Amino acid sequence: MAPSDPGVGTRVSIVLPTYNERANVAPIVEALAYLRRRWQLELIFVDDDSSDGTADLVRRIAHDDDRVRLVLRLGRSGLAGAIKEGLLNASGDWLVVMDCDGQHEPAAVEQALDALIRGGPESAAPDLVVGSRFHPRASLQGLSRQRQANSRLANRAARWTLPAYSGVSDAMSGFFALRPSLLPLVRRVDVQGFKFLYELLAVSGGRLRVEEIPLQFAPRQEGVSKLDNAVVWDLAVSMVHSLCLRLIPRRAVSFGLVGLSGVAVHLLIFGLVYGQVQQSGQSSVHGAFLTAQISAVIAAASSNYLINNALTFRRLRLKGRGLLIGLLKFLLVSSLGMIANISVASVVFERFSGAALLALLAGITVDFVWKYAASSRFVWHQP
Repeated sequence: MAPSDPGVGTRVSIVLPTYNERANVAPIVEALAYLRRRWQLELIFVDDDSSDGTADLVRRIAHDDDRVRLVLRLGRSGLAGAIKEGLLNASGDWLVVMDCDGQHEPAAVEQALDALIRGGPESAAPDLVVGSRFHPRASLQGLSRQRQANSRLANRAARWTLPAYSGVSDAMSGFFALRPSLLPLVRRVDVQGFKFLYELLAVSGGRLRVEEIPLQFAPRQEGVSKLDNAVVWDLAVSMVHSLCLRLIPRRAVSFGLVGLSGVAVHLLIFGLVYGQVQQSGQSSVHGAFLTAQISAVIAAASSNYLINNALTFRRLRLKGRGLLIGLLKFLLVSSLGMIANISVASVVFERFSGAALLALLAGITVDFVWKYAASSRFVWHQP
């Protein structure tokens, strides 16, 4: 149990995930140094094998400063995974997570810990203190107008998918402090997600007492933001995963969302080919349907493969020659699903007097189940 008095004998672990943040390492170590007047510090840099020498610099600093620790991750990546490993490697009485890029002010650490501790007995004190960019007294100098709008939209969606935390204004925050008693819950966080805090709230079942403090969100000091389309995709997958009560595997959710785009491709190609074959007058209605269905199935499968490679399996992303080989393997292992798709759709089409849309959806459902199971195992080598 964490001590009730955060005195100089109390150890505070601060987890700092990094990827190509070399220029920001020394400044953040220096900026956090003033906290030693109140606590013993443990600064845990969790690096995803940066290519700019981040880990080497942290190692050199740690040689002369026993407050600094390096956790180097090889063969695995992602912000949520880095935070999870950092927290599970921490030895502090109190735990803090913050960015290494200078956007989270060091003074927020002191404010968050005071809020975490001052609540009195542990039965009444908050379990988690979040640095909110959308607190009434917060500052958003480090966010462009577009990113502010996007973040507000994401937080509205988060409150909708996590109704137990509808009062949390910034479930997307990268700054928070928590009690070590939450580490068993931390173990359950899905590291495929990007927003660790959202995932932590999602697996908690609404049981956490959460308090927010205003965050003075400053402009990034050095380097570039890691926000990209994959991050937005991860967030969408996390929210759908929560709405499904986390009963469906997260990867299957992503695969399914990609499949929806495949449905659009399928319907588009089917419509184009079916119309052209019918206009040519060289085939029967059933023949035109079969020709269009085969073309649509192949086009949708190729589209799904490319998008899944970029998003669902991006940490195992195939490139160059491997991308082409992967496509051929994907089409091969998916062939049974394609055959089932075409067969089921044809039977439904005949049985229900040319109900093309119903036939298409029946075939697509059968195809999806096979594609997910087979491609995960044989293309991206994931069970």
